[in-house]
Amino acid sequence: MHDATTTIRNAALGGGSSIRWRICALLFVATTINYLDRQLLGILKPVLDREIGWSEADYGYVVFSFQLAYAIGLTGAGWLLDRIGSRLGYALATASWSLAIAFHGLAGGVWSFAATRFGLGLSEAGNYPAAIKTVAEHFPQHERSLATGLFNAGSNVGAMLAPLLVPLILAWFDWHWVFVLAAIPGALWVGAWLALTPASPESSVSPTEAVATRPLREIVRLRGTWAYALAKFLTDPVWWFFLFWLPDFLSKSHGLAISEFALPLFTVYLIADVGSIAGGWGASALMRRGWSVDAARKGTMLVCAIAALPVAMAPTLHALWPTILLISLGVAAHQAWSSNLLTLVSDLVPARDAASVAGFGGTIGAVGGMAMAWSVGHILEAGLGYQLIFVAAASAYLLALGIIQILVPRLGTVAD
Repeated sequence: MHDATTTIRNAALGGGSSIRWRICALLFVATTINYLDRQLLGILKPVLDREIGWSEADYGYVVFSFQLAYAIGLTGAGWLLDRIGSRLGYALATASWSLAIAFHGLAGGVWSFAATRFGLGLSEAGNYPAAIKTVAEHFPQHERSLATGLFNAGSNVGAMLAPLLVPLILAWFDWHWVFVLAAIPGALWVGAWLALTPASPESSVSPTEAVATRPLREIVRLRGTWAYALAKFLTDPVWWFFLFWLPDFLSKSHGLAISEFALPLFTVYLIADVGSIAGGWGASALMRRGWSVDAARKGTMLVCAIAALPVAMAPTLHALWPTILLISLGVAAHQAWSSNLLTLVSDLVPARDAASVAGFGGTIGAVGGMAMAWSVGHILEAGLGYQLIFVAAASAYLLALGIIQILVPRLGTVAD
């Protein structure tokens, strides 16, 4: 039975369809804030290089600390979310990472940055398991990839906003304040999330069962869990690479100053936004036309994998804007891929287990990100340049799709 608060909230929000798309809008905003916060370090790297004097390997260790915490946090966040619910869990995660980003303003060296990045990674890990579980709870299967594409587009918006906002803040304050001010949007979001979302999925649109979630030891035995996890291991590092090293690549390869990052990075992530939404829309549209879940999901992912291949040539180009457009295609392909890979969770398991599978797979993806952070830092420190890194990034998707096909030859409709 719904309590009075839930009844009033539902009346304010409108019908079921209205509720779920407004929830999707809140997921989009949370993901935007999540990626705005984590992108700040990469944008500020040229400034911090001068102020702190860290080496490329030192920066790699700082990124590694985030990835290590992210890896730990994802499985823990997924397990917790499936037990306390996505509404409360999402609020706790967002409040925690907002506090963690504020503490970056107190950092002054490699190890203090590593510590604050560890805290940020641990708390930001809750975003995707919470969002994936929320979509699985509130959306029918044929709408899930579109909803995922829409909220996942927030990662690009956050990455676009960072290079626009950082120079504005630096014009008035030093770099410490960039991190402190970044905590405000997350705090505001927590209030909006608790005020505008139903207390439970049952009070919204798409009832979920009362059956207890499966233990993690059972979830990790599923072939589908490993299909998702290994695909994350191979392709998540590509996104982390662009997020943390693209400003540095543009600075070293094309001589851009921090004040010149805004337009190129805005272009990259704007086109990536198109990819995120188009990838989610494409699979949903194919299902509405009668394609099976298996054909629609894997067919869309194959197109994404092929579209990512040309980014391998980016380091060979000498002109800035052809390089930007080629990288934009690669990042858009990644985001279209990601919209479908994230939705794969709800193709594989019922909503009650979605956060646990998403969290475990995210942990494996973060382990790949840790390997990437260590490898890229040492490859650059050795003076080997970016070519090998871009080739590996371009080829990851076809390999990941092959693994998915081997482990899950046919996707079907999951009944809760």
